Amino acid sequence: MLGPLTIAVAQPACGPKDVRANARTHAAAIRAARARLVVFPELSLTGYELDADAVDLTTLHDIVDACAETQAIALVGAPVAGDHIATLRVDASGAEVVYRKSFLGGDELTRFTPGPGPVALDVDGWRVGLGICKDTGVAQHVADTAALNVDVYVAGLVHHDHELQEQEARAVRIARACNSYVAFASFAGPTGGGYDRTAGNSAIYSADGRALARTNGDVGGIVRFALT
Repeated sequence: MLGPLTIAVAQPACGPKDVRANARTHAAAIRAARARLVVFPELSLTGYELDADAVDLTTLHDIVDACAETQAIALVGAPVAGDHIATLRVDASGAEVVYRKSFLGGDELTRFTPGPGPVALDVDGWRVGLGICKDTGVAQHVADTAALNVDVYVAGLVHHDHELQEQEARAVRIARACNSYVAFASFAGPTGGGYDRTAGNSAIYSADGRALARTNGDVGGIVRFALT
């Protein structure tokens, strides 16, 4: 039997390409979340700025320190070396790339390279499947992640505010396909790439697609839930 896993989804303020300031904001969110696993939106360290430089993983001391203080694991969005949009795992030991976005769209196709495919992390015995934004709408990605027998599927997102209904529909489809919890951390506030208004409404869902906890569209929202 798995022990409980407290998970939080956060949508912090983000300055364009200001990794140092954004890392401090992430650290504050981790301390406020009081959760074992804290999930952040797509490209949360830079904003959806497709010309941002790759993030140097050795510079994220503020996030590492916050994770050490709270015994948390943070899943953070960043552009990384090799021209990938990535999810970083950050904990007391440092930061590492654990997932590279598999399905790219729009202007991403001219700047980034697709990742190699689905990944499942082990967090205290829980199998945590990973996705990033467009991945969540691709049936093949969802099916391949489900085949990894995940207990929870997490993803960082950037969606327009008028795409909230699609964001919700994807969560329900993934929950049912994976027979797992789903946690979406969705960007709030304006960001690059023409996203003048984003969806926010980060949420955690049951395996039958019910929203168990949800924040709203405001910048700075955090919500947590204990998975059992």
